[in-house]
Parts: sequence; structure tokens; C-alpha cells
Amino acid sequence: MRSVGLSNAAALAVLVSLLSTSAAAHWLKYPTPGTPRLADGTADMAAPAPRTADDKPDLSGVWRGAGPLYRFNIAQDLKPEDIQPWAEALFLQRVRDSRKDSPLARCLPVSVPFHNFFNLTRIVQTPTLILILYESPNSPHRTVFTDGRDFPKDPNPTWLGYSVGRWEGDTLVVTTTGFNDKGWLDSAGHPQTESLRVTERLRRRDFGHMDLEMTIDDPKVFTRPFTVKRERLLAPDTDLLEDVCENEIDGAHLSGDTGIRLSPELLARYAGVYEFAPGRQVVVTVTGDMLFVQGLNEPKLPLLVQSETQFMSTATPTGFEFVKGAEGKVTQLIVRGDAGEKKAVRKGDSAPIQRK
Repeated sequence: MRSVGLSNAAALAVLVSLLSTSAAAHWLKYPTPGTPRLADGTADMAAPAPRTADDKPDLSGVWRGAGPLYRFNIAQDLKPEDIQPWAEALFLQRVRDSRKDSPLARCLPVSVPFHNFFNLTRIVQTPTLILILYESPNSPHRTVFTDGRDFPKDPNPTWLGYSVGRWEGDTLVVTTTGFNDKGWLDSAGHPQTESLRVTERLRRRDFGHMDLEMTIDDPKVFTRPFTVKRERLLAPDTDLLEDVCENEIDGAHLSGDTGIRLSPELLARYAGVYEFAPGRQVVVTVTGDMLFVQGLNEPKLPLLVQSETQFMSTATPTGFEFVKGAEGKVTQLIVRGDAGEKKAVRKGDSAPIQRK
């Protein structure tokens, strides 16, 4: 049966967002009516995109999340100066606290950006509104009105905001405002405020592929708007699973900051490029008193310190250990995860890579 939560919980409360329960669905392998088929019976993902009676692209269907990279760190492509100092400080503190106060840990809704990169989404399209249903804790939904209405004049701030849509040719443009300041833009802890404005552009290229372009504009958190572009894939012949969160039952057991601090000078010795094999490498950088790691198709993620040389991923059960050579210089990085133990050699005398 398909898993609804994030994969493989770690011993740390870093992964408290995993603590939800799901019920089995009855139609996980039921053929979706109207699906074009290849000779072997599988869906023809390259077939033309369906259209509605009024000749609009029909976005209806169950779609896979656009990948984990930005779900874990929505700001991974940004420069330090793109994030307001207070927001960066809050983000880093939430990482140190193992995300114990995240909405997911407290059975509260998660943000629109998070949903776009997480698990399955069902789109139901009608002439005047579009429903978006999520396979996510407490199974929330959004309504996108396409009947020409404007935003509410004095909206009551909500977790998922107020969405209106319009068509630009074959692209659906959805603008959402009226958010509260309680949501997290990603699982790592970037905040949002009531000034947040999200613009999504959806274009179904063919039967099985949809281009997603999402622009985040929150001037109280970021110094400029930024756009993330990803692809979503159709998931035919399946259904959403019910997902009911009961994390608050275990809330008293959630741990936070380890209290361990390492100096930026020590962390700078770990910064550099580590190579597992030609073309397979990870980059370790420093921000303040925290290490970040990026590579091997993983997002740029902060690491939680466990000891002077050992660290833990904030999103997966992966452990990282830095190994020093005879002269006290860091020579290797050991990565321990579900696939076992892997060793990476530090490339040359990599200069410290540090974000100010």
C-alpha cells in the first residue's frame, strides 16, 4: 500500500511530521475512465491533453507532487540577501528545535507551497470553480473560483487563503491571498505572513504531464518575489488515501534543540566538496553556526549537530560524519542511511564555503 507520510522516520523528532495515520482506499488500482491506453494497457501519458466542452484544457485527474526538493527547503535557490534577517533567524531556530512546533507536528494545516510538492493531489474542474483535494494530513481542500469574482475586501486570514483563477490561453493562472501568519512555507520552517501572495501557473502539456510554475511574494519574509518551476505527473488508475493526523497525542514526547553548539570556525573546516565517485558529489556549506548539505538529488538541507563530528539530516534518517586524517584535516564524509554506509572523499583542499 502506498505510504502517505514522509518516508522512514528517524529517531529524532526532526521527523515528527511523519506521525499520522492513513486508512486504505478501495480503488487504488481501479482503471480511470476515459484514459487513453497503450497496447499493454498502461496509460498513454503522451496522448493529447483532454479539453472541456468550452475548449479549455481539462486539468482534472490525480497528480503526483512536484518532488521533495522544495518541500523541504522552498528557499534553497535563494541568496542570503533574498531573505529578511528575522525570517532567516526564525528558520534556523526552527531547524535547531527539530521542527517540534511545525504545523504538521501539531496536526494543523500545511501551506499551499508545501502541498504542491507533497504526495498526490486531485483536481476537479468545472466551468466556474476548480476543487483541489490533497492527500495530506486531515485531507484538506482548496476552492479556486473561475467565475470572474475578485478577492474578498476584508478577508479573515486562513491557512490556505482565498484563490481565484483565470485562463491565459491554455494556462490556468491561480492567485491566492488572505493567508494567516501561522503556516510554514516548507517542512524546514520558512515562515509566511499575512502579506503572502502565491501565483500558480498550470499548463497541461499532454495527457500525463503538467507544468507547474509557482511564484512566492511575501515582502515581509523575502526581499524579492521568486519563482519555482517543476513538472507534475499524472497518477492514473489510483485514488487518494484518507490521512488523519493524531500527532498531538504524542506531543509531550517531542524533543527539540539538542543544545549542542559548534563554532563557525570549527564548522568551516567541514565546508567543501565531497566526492563519492566521479560526477557524484555533495557540497557542504556553513550558515552561522549550522551546516547545510546539497547533492545526490537531495534538496539543500540544514543539518542538526549531534556531536563535534556527527550530524543528522532534518528531513531524512540520514546521518553524516566527518572524518579527520592524521594531520587533523577533514578528509572524508561518511553518509549513513537506508542504503547503508557511503564514504565520500574531500576534493583537494576545498576552500571553506560559507554563507554570511
